Amino acid sequence: HGFVSLILVHHPCPLLSFHFSTALHTMGRKPFVGGNWKCNGNAATIDMMSRILADAPTAQVEIVIAPPALHLLAMRAKLPDAIGVAGQNCSQYGNGAFTGEHSAEMLAEAGVPFVILGHSERRHKFGEEDSLIASKVEIAVNTGLTAIVCVGETLEDREGGKTIDVVNSQVRAFAPRVNDWGKIVIAYEPVWAIGTGKVATAEQAQEAHVAIRKCLAEAVGEDVAQATRIIYGGSVSPKNCGELAQLPDVDGFLVGGASLKPDFAEIVKSKAQ
Repeated sequence: HGFVSLILVHHPCPLLSFHFSTALHTMGRKPFVGGNWKCNGNAATIDMMSRILADAPTAQVEIVIAPPALHLLAMRAKLPDAIGVAGQNCSQYGNGAFTGEHSAEMLAEAGVPFVILGHSERRHKFGEEDSLIASKVEIAVNTGLTAIVCVGETLEDREGGKTIDVVNSQVRAFAPRVNDWGKIVIAYEPVWAIGTGKVATAEQAQEAHVAIRKCLAEAVGEDVAQATRIIYGGSVSPKNCGELAQLPDVDGFLVGGASLKPDFAEIVKSKAQ
């Protein structure tokens, strides 16, 4: 394990030639559960969640915690080695005169191997557009980070029947910039379900995940589509995770509020069954 082979796939569009780590494809998609703390948490939260996750089923589920940037190193020091930590964002630039930013290179050097990009709160509250997110994905992957790239539709999109078009457009915006698909996890997060208590039905979640996988097959290739993990986010809780965890194209979860509570352990276990 740990062997990475280089596979060149020819595609009608030369920009979409790529290589990817084959471990996921050959061993199946290992379930992935991430906890996005957003702008929450403190030293007490770090202590509590580190204790709760001390015996988490890391052999069955890849677990990643994304605390605020100021807490990344403290979180890393407290967690078991088998649990990863993620930045919640990174700059589209490298190191330099960019006040207030932190670069993908800094995350990698600090032992932070994951980064969340394109979250709807970045898109809708901070005006991040597809082109900017694509630039961030490219620099993150090229630096060796695994990018957890978020896509999802608004309530207006959902009610207008535009869910698949919107999500596919968001995927196609960054896909040509990726040169190692083993470094990508896609998080489908319907904006109307984030922090609202509403959750996509099992049918809605499966439909969206199938559409994303089909989009990947068309844009990049069937091997990548089958190997890439696509996880669900949006008011995930112990009450709804069991049903969602059984869906064939839902490879895990990106959890918000519940990731700061003991409930998170139950959500992780739902993908370890």
